[in-house]
Amino acid sequence: MPLGIDSALQARVFAVWRRVFDLSWPVMAEQVLRTLMRTTDLVVAGFFSPAAVAAVGLADIYGRLPLWFGLGVGDGAIALSSQDTGSGQVANRNEAVTQALGLGILAGLPFVLFGLVGSYWAIGILGAEAETVRLGGLYLAIIMVTAPAFHVTMIAARSIQGTGDTRTPMYVNAGANAINIVLTVTLAFGLGPFPELSIVGIALATAVGDTLAALTFLLIIHSSVSDLSFVRPTKLVVARQLLVISAPRIAEGITELIAEFPFNAILLTFGTEVNAAYHIGRRVYQQLSSPLSRGYGTAANIICGQSLGRGDPEEAYFNGLAAAGIAVLTVGALGAGIFATAEWVVLVFTRDPATIAYATDFARAYAIATVLIALYVVLAGSLRGGSETRPPFYAKVTGAVFFLLGITYVFGVQLEYGVVAAYVAIVADWLWRNLFVGAVYLRKGWLERGTAMMHERGSLTGDDD
Repeated sequence: MPLGIDSALQARVFAVWRRVFDLSWPVMAEQVLRTLMRTTDLVVAGFFSPAAVAAVGLADIYGRLPLWFGLGVGDGAIALSSQDTGSGQVANRNEAVTQALGLGILAGLPFVLFGLVGSYWAIGILGAEAETVRLGGLYLAIIMVTAPAFHVTMIAARSIQGTGDTRTPMYVNAGANAINIVLTVTLAFGLGPFPELSIVGIALATAVGDTLAALTFLLIIHSSVSDLSFVRPTKLVVARQLLVISAPRIAEGITELIAEFPFNAILLTFGTEVNAAYHIGRRVYQQLSSPLSRGYGTAANIICGQSLGRGDPEEAYFNGLAAAGIAVLTVGALGAGIFATAEWVVLVFTRDPATIAYATDFARAYAIATVLIALYVVLAGSLRGGSETRPPFYAKVTGAVFFLLGITYVFGVQLEYGVVAAYVAIVADWLWRNLFVGAVYLRKGWLERGTAMMHERGSLTGDDD
């Protein structure tokens, strides 16, 4: 009997792993190209100067604000899309997607204004040198102008993914990112008939890629290619649920931005090379292992949301744990490889000796944290499949204050351990987040929350009886 139970459990786990892999590999491929685009930005900037690298890295702090807003509303869209796909409530699904896209476009307008009037000030308050402020301000202004398009891209992709179609977003984003990469090199170095635009060329390439992707997604949803359709919004309960789900996720981004200010300021006190090294080390993680984590997290979100939509919370709970297992095994192995080869990998970004040494250590700190990040992303994705986005926000706030900033400042500045404290802080931050979110996951309250919200909007069978 025990052998039979073990065999049945093993077969069940492998079935979930196959489903997770089928859903996640297109997301991984898409994210590899997306991060390769950002990596290309840093590599190309590195050909000009360390100030250019720091400028792109510092501007990216603000650039993550539209990213987090897009992810936040996108999380609301994918949660409702996956749940309503599982329950067969197509009308509710289309309502949620239409409202999410409209919200994304409107919310992008303040970012446009910010880029036009406040970009240089934003870089300057971080304490950067004059040349870094000049370059970073130019870069930030251009990428912020296309924030509405970026929001559409993020929200539309996740809405389509919620239906179980992760390949269409991959095709669209892969094409747009490939165009972005080619334009980055062409415009920055002035290849062919184009003038050498340096940092401006890098930013223009990003703006063009985001705009093309947004227009393509809107055409796909409007056409018969996607299962989704645009409708006239009428349900306030759907709008309210989108905001309830999205707000904590957006707050995560704001928290990250707030934390990045003092964290980068601390690193800048250790030198421009240290700050540039941090962005390089982080980019190594984002390019090599982050796509896998994000892919698994998206898959966990989809399968948990669809299981809840089918009225099977036990299956949703099991699916999340199984997805976490495959993420830990595969991403953990990759992290070990990154740790071993970090010194060679960072050479892709810089040849400055001082920057290389620090970047290698930052890359290794992220390599150690990689398995923790993967586990956290999957558990958080599972919670979001149940419309629960608050715990990851609480974990980020407490982790940023007490671990990322607390350890770096107290041990790095006050006790004069220097940049070593930042390496420790990065790992400690992710360890804490796992403890917090893991405890919430095991209590299963997120399953009840998702079920209750589906009842509220009439998405479960029998709600209309």
